[in-house]
Amino acid sequence: MPAPGSLASTAKGGAVINVEAETCWILPEDARSLIFSGQPAPVLRSRSRRDNQGAVTGEVTIEGHAALHPAGRAVVIQTREGCWLVPLATFRRVVSGEAASAPLFPIPSGAGL
Repeated sequence: MPAPGSLASTAKGGAVINVEAETCWILPEDARSLIFSGQPAPVLRSRSRRDNQGAVTGEVTIEGHAALHPAGRAVVIQTREGCWLVPLATFRRVVSGEAASAPLFPIPSGAGL
C-alpha cells in the first residue's frame, strides 16, 4: 500500500501532490476542468538529469492522472507510485485556496478502482 501523501494549492489555482518525497502537480486549467466538467487531469512531474559532460537537462513528464471516482464524490489520483483518494469537496477547497492543504488517503492496490 502506498504511503499517505498531501495535497496543497498553488498561487494560480493548481494542485501540488506530495507523496514519499516526490512532488507532482496538476495545472490550474486541468484542475478546473476536473472539478467543473469531470474530465481527467494529467499529473505532471519535473525530472532533471545530468549528462556525461555535466550539463543538467530537465523535462516535464506525465506521471499519472487524476479523475473523478465513479460515485462522483471523490478524486482518485493515480501515479506510478500508487493510488490515492481525496474527497471532491476537499479537493475543490484546496484548489480554490480556501484550504492550504489536505491529506491524501492511500488506496490499496487491487481495490478495483
